[in-house]
Amino acid sequence: MRLVHTRFHPVPLALAVALALAAPAIAQAQAADGAKAVTLSIAAQPLGSALNELSAATGTPIGFSPALVAGRTARAVKGNLTARQAVDQLLAGSGLAAVQEAGGLVIKAMPPASTAGDAATLPDVTVRAQAERADGLPAPYAGGQVARGGQVGMLGNKDVMDTPFSVTNYTNQTIQDQQAQTVQDVLANEPSIINASNRSGGDFAYFRGFVSQGGAISRSLNGLSGMAPPLYPSMDYVDRVEVQRGPGALLKGFSTSGQSNQGGSVNLVTKKADDEPLTQLTTRYESDSVFGAHVDVGRRFGTDNAFGIRFNGSLDGGDTALDNQRSRSRVGALNLDYRGERVRLSADFVYQRAKDTVPFNHIVLGSRPGVGQRLSSVPSAPRASTALAPSWAYDINQVTLGMVQGEVDMTANVTAYAAFGAQRHEGKRLGEVGAPLLDTMGTIGLSNQSNRSRNDISSMQGGVRIKTETGPVAHSFSFDMARFERKYKNITLGLGSVYTSAGSLYAPAFPAFPTVGDAGDPPKVNDVVGSSIAIADSMSMLDDRIQFIIGARHQKIESRNFNTTTGAQTSSYDKAKWTPSLALVVKPWSSNVSLYANYIEDLVPGTTVGDTYANSGQVFAPYATKQYEVGAKVDWGTVTTTLAAFQISQPSTIANPSTSGGRPTLALDGEQRNRGIELNAYGELARGVRLLGGLTYLDAILTKTANGTYDGARAAGAPRFRAVIGGEWDTPFIQGMTLTGRLTYTGDAVAGNNVPHLIVPSWTQIDLGARYTVAGPWNRKPITFRFNVDNVFNKSYWVVGHPTLGSLYLSSPRTFRLSATMNF
Repeated sequence: MRLVHTRFHPVPLALAVALALAAPAIAQAQAADGAKAVTLSIAAQPLGSALNELSAATGTPIGFSPALVAGRTARAVKGNLTARQAVDQLLAGSGLAAVQEAGGLVIKAMPPASTAGDAATLPDVTVRAQAERADGLPAPYAGGQVARGGQVGMLGNKDVMDTPFSVTNYTNQTIQDQQAQTVQDVLANEPSIINASNRSGGDFAYFRGFVSQGGAISRSLNGLSGMAPPLYPSMDYVDRVEVQRGPGALLKGFSTSGQSNQGGSVNLVTKKADDEPLTQLTTRYESDSVFGAHVDVGRRFGTDNAFGIRFNGSLDGGDTALDNQRSRSRVGALNLDYRGERVRLSADFVYQRAKDTVPFNHIVLGSRPGVGQRLSSVPSAPRASTALAPSWAYDINQVTLGMVQGEVDMTANVTAYAAFGAQRHEGKRLGEVGAPLLDTMGTIGLSNQSNRSRNDISSMQGGVRIKTETGPVAHSFSFDMARFERKYKNITLGLGSVYTSAGSLYAPAFPAFPTVGDAGDPPKVNDVVGSSIAIADSMSMLDDRIQFIIGARHQKIESRNFNTTTGAQTSSYDKAKWTPSLALVVKPWSSNVSLYANYIEDLVPGTTVGDTYANSGQVFAPYATKQYEVGAKVDWGTVTTTLAAFQISQPSTIANPSTSGGRPTLALDGEQRNRGIELNAYGELARGVRLLGGLTYLDAILTKTANGTYDGARAAGAPRFRAVIGGEWDTPFIQGMTLTGRLTYTGDAVAGNNVPHLIVPSWTQIDLGARYTVAGPWNRKPITFRFNVDNVFNKSYWVVGHPTLGSLYLSSPRTFRLSATMNF
């Protein structure tokens, strides 16, 4: 008997190098016994060939004797199936059966009494895709990179075709295959989202042209607002990254970060134990010399595998591709869960710590009076590997969090849910937050400073979902209550109006290690308490061909600001507002075509001014945003496309330069109005060819500014056009080899709201990669080698960071990433 398994061919030279660098190899291949569902489309062919193709598609070793399958033909098998389900369909009526052995499946003959019905040709089998996995998550769509649905806040999990908003739900397969280590790596697939900071100070991203920072992206964890780590959440313990574009106050409430989230939100879904035991170890390498390891262990216990435990831990560290930059990180995450017939409980505990030297690789145009205004054009970007901060500068971020949540089916039509979480984020920094541009000749500066900050957040949520009918109309009522508290402490020493020259932008010469001392324990700056109550009715009729959602959330925000020297309260506000929402889904021809429209408002906690401004610590009053959106979704069978047109408006901010040479002052001024069109697509274009990406056209302008000074001007950081086109190809000439690529084009953008004449040029980046799967020599379980190159041509370009200050982030240099994964 010969053993036929997934992609057993000699490793190409490049991936052999990957193994040598990443060994001891192991991690994150799917379970070899075929427990993971995969979208399959296997054509009619000889049974032996069909089994080989199934093995390659699922990563499950399948052993059989050539004589046993000789002369047998299998017809097509299609659908979202596990390897075991698919092989059972292939063998139906053949007198053969699959038996699990040695980490895979072995084909054997059934007892003689059962073989009378042997047939030379087996029947066609088409299986409807599974709606959800055993853990309750929606099943993956064709190609496996995106899920069929995701959590829509208080409405619970919904299929994409039944969701009246623009959403994409990335699976763990995407996280693994792209070697994504932070959420920013996953969001790089989004044409409507621009990661501005690239792990170099802050956490800036643009959602539909609106900037978010420091957790402002409203990253929830398992649906609980504010519980995801605020800076660069690790993907090691994340199973899904669910992206919703546009405001979501009704669905998710407001962000506990106190920053803006009107352009969109992200929900991270943690890993839970699968029914099959899992033990994985990943070793990985990233240029220049960052080495790391990640372990992932999961088990289930008890009757019907009711109790589960999943642990993820990782260590990474070394010199990065950026000059003089060193990075160290460690992550530990534990998930415990219980799934009974009517009760589902889970608990998550996460510790994440990262330290980066040379952490702020950007320049600030508005840091000196009139510098930005005097520039005739944006300075050309230096080499992508140029360090724009001294080697002694560092940034440390540490997050500790815990949360518990549960659901109880009170009756067949009534489900109650609740969640509670607490998080502490501590930051420590030495060095200037960005290199200030001192003159029009390109001289940059440095102001020695030491900073400490701390955010303590608690968040809780509870509600009930009730299903009922009134005549021909089915109702799903949702009632939700939420509350959060955030206590923010911060102190910065060494700030001043005089900057030390640090040489040219293209040849930095930073001073020696500073004498500024440790900032010490930070004093209280701001307390925010938010509470909300929401109610919604999701109505459907005509077999869900028409669906209508109406609802509103009453939000109340209380904030108190304190003098950091005396501790006395200096100001406060207390504001409440109803934020309504309407949404419609119509399926005029079939369930594969969905037309939708929505109107939704959002109440955003006022921005807390950062220490790059003279009015650091000031907190603006809450402000509302409004979105109008219409769209169409089409499921073509193995490819889904979404076309959306939208308008979002909200108050804007501007940086007013100091007349004395000090830092600028942040102020509210006018409104930003963004109108856009998005086209997103994902799925499997043909067998072994997968697509992921889309296009965005955006018209973002300023209106209602003071004295009309900037009315009609383009809003900063919002390019008119952006495209992200990614693809994968399972090569026919080397079985087990997959080639990957992604092209990102971003149009030109205004550098800052107060310098509308300064345009950051457009840029294009190409990322390439490959992966190769073989069977482990000792247990025959699949080993996957991955090799990725980001920014293949080492392009240097600027990305707009924060639009009010005019900060420009330098592109990341060409970076090689290698890993090897294996199951034990």
